[in-house]
Amino acid sequence: MKVDGSSDLLGESGKLIEGLPEDYRYSAPAKVAIGEEREREGDEELFVPPLNFAMVDNGIFRSGFPDSANFTFLQSLSLRSILYLCPEPYPEANSDFLKDNGVQLFQFGIEMSLFVNIPEETIREALKVLLDVRNHPILIHCKRGKHRTGCLVGCLRKLQRWCLTSIFDEYQRFAAAKARVSDQRFMELFDTSSLKNLPSSFPCSSR
Repeated sequence: MKVDGSSDLLGESGKLIEGLPEDYRYSAPAKVAIGEEREREGDEELFVPPLNFAMVDNGIFRSGFPDSANFTFLQSLSLRSILYLCPEPYPEANSDFLKDNGVQLFQFGIEMSLFVNIPEETIREALKVLLDVRNHPILIHCKRGKHRTGCLVGCLRKLQRWCLTSIFDEYQRFAAAKARVSDQRFMELFDTSSLKNLPSSFPCSSR
């Protein structure tokens, strides 16, 4: 049998038949297999990380604000805790996700403005939560994972004895064009002396 002068429509089982429109280019057994494969792909859950997601250290992650599209990805991290750095109440959908997955929320509301100084004591208290391996795996996030999250991670890096150049490079990689001199000055002047007795390196952790 010929179709518009092209090669045979019926070929060997599963064989691609050249010279036909796409809907007719596969023999019947191949069409069934392709349909099943597409169904499987449709059923697969997508793992979409939040904005600005990255691993900071063993058991420590950072990102922007997660939404429902990111929940499947967050489940794959087996989080114990989320360290939230914004003053606004946590959205209901996110709170339900934490409850359903046994994740503890630590909130340290930091107002972020060019005209408001970052509260050093709040960062210090957040670091204590971050350094406690009982809270790992833990995700740090603010709105976009740039300034508040960047300052907290930068202060962690000071505890880990990173040089300022490396701390600022990491901060700028996430803040990009939004990098603030005031944030970098805060990290430079942050006093780590009261936290030096806490661990600042972490073994690979599992929930």
